[in-house]
Amino acid sequence: MGRNIEPRSFGTHDGSFHADEATACSLLLLYGRIDRDKIRRTRDPDLLAKCEYVCDVGGIYDPVHKRFDHHQADYQGPMSSAGMILLYLRDQGTIDPGFYDHLNRALILGVDAHDNGVARMEPGTCSFSQVVSNFLPIQYEASGEEMSAAFFRAVDFIVGHLDRLHKRHLYVNDCRAAVQEKMKGGGYAMVFEEAIPWIENFFDLGGEVHPAQFVIMPAGPHWKLRGIPPSLSERMKVRRPLPEAWAGLHEEDLQKISGIDGAVFCHKGRFISIWKTKEDALKALHLALEK
Repeated sequence: MGRNIEPRSFGTHDGSFHADEATACSLLLLYGRIDRDKIRRTRDPDLLAKCEYVCDVGGIYDPVHKRFDHHQADYQGPMSSAGMILLYLRDQGTIDPGFYDHLNRALILGVDAHDNGVARMEPGTCSFSQVVSNFLPIQYEASGEEMSAAFFRAVDFIVGHLDRLHKRHLYVNDCRAAVQEKMKGGGYAMVFEEAIPWIENFFDLGGEVHPAQFVIMPAGPHWKLRGIPPSLSERMKVRRPLPEAWAGLHEEDLQKISGIDGAVFCHKGRFISIWKTKEDALKALHLALEK
């Protein structure tokens, strides 16, 4: 590192901000590559030249020298500064390839697409990039100090979101062996003794060709009987719906129609139902398979 470079510093443009450079900054903060008090928002090339990392400004994409801009004509790739930093952290061994793929699919590809103007905007759908943009001051004539304060509020939000995504990913991976064990038995249902994330692991382990049609597991003080989707991308569909007569019923009505005293609720979409005990859920499974 050159003598004029300030270690652990980060430079990006001032003025209005977007999700891509705010996310790039947040990734570097989360993984301990930069310090919050060394974040510089400026377009002054002399000040940017002293920053260890520079994102979304400067017209250079050079990971070796930690420059991550995507606006110049000689870069024709799909990434914004967010995707560039994520890739850099993977190549540095900071983020393992599994989490890189997960985070890219769950968040970063959308941030890149939005910043590059190729994301599809559907009515009634609010993207992550739009949420970050809502941190911007409402008044267009906001001062530089107000804009920077808003930027740091957005960064705090993004760091928290990224941290939760990482911890959730680790938790899902920790449950993989338990799901794999239940899948070994084959059969039409998987019965878990504790509530765990199962659906991602199930399909990652070949669930699309597994015969299971239902899952039973605890749900708070009760137990749930949930239909299994045909694939991960069709999570609100099921291979076999619960009985039509149960749809939308609660408590006594569901108890009467099912003949199970521990009935609590069946969703009108017939993909999930709630029962007081494991034994009640098993009885409901038997009826669902019969019908």
